[in-house]
Amino acid sequence: MALTSEATTVWSGDLASGSGTVNLDSSHAAALPVNWKARAEGVSNTSNPEELLGAAHSACFSMALAKTLADAGHAPENIQTTAAVTFSAGTGVIGSHLLVSAKVAGITEAEFEAFAEDAKANCPISKALAGIPITIEAELA
Repeated sequence: MALTSEATTVWSGDLASGSGTVNLDSSHAAALPVNWKARAEGVSNTSNPEELLGAAHSACFSMALAKTLADAGHAPENIQTTAAVTFSAGTGVIGSHLLVSAKVAGITEAEFEAFAEDAKANCPISKALAGIPITIEAELA
C-alpha cells in the first residue's frame, strides 16, 4: 500500500526579504515559519528546508535501524539520531551527516556499526538523497 504525505508552503515576497509558512497537511502536526535568513544565516526561531530534510532523514534512519536491529533479534531500548544537513548558497545541499547513539543489549560496537551502515544505505530518505554524500558516526550508549 502506498501512502502519500503532503506539506504546503505559502510564500510572500522576494527571496531575501520574504517569508513563508510550511504546513504539515497530512498530520496537521505543525505550521513552521521559513525564510532566507534562517537558511543562509542560521537565524533562530525560523526553520529552513535543510532542517526539515534533517528531520525527515533522522526519523527515517531511526525507524530503519530499529527494524534492522529487531529483525536480527536485538530490539533497541532507544535510538537517538541527529541528521546535520549542510547547505551552501549557490551550490545547494552538499551533505547529510548522521550521528546516532543507541541502547541495544547483546551486540558489540562493531555489530552495531554494521547495523547502522545497513540502515543508512537502506532507509528510504537516504535513498532519496543518493545525489549527496551521507556520512555516519554510530555508537552504543
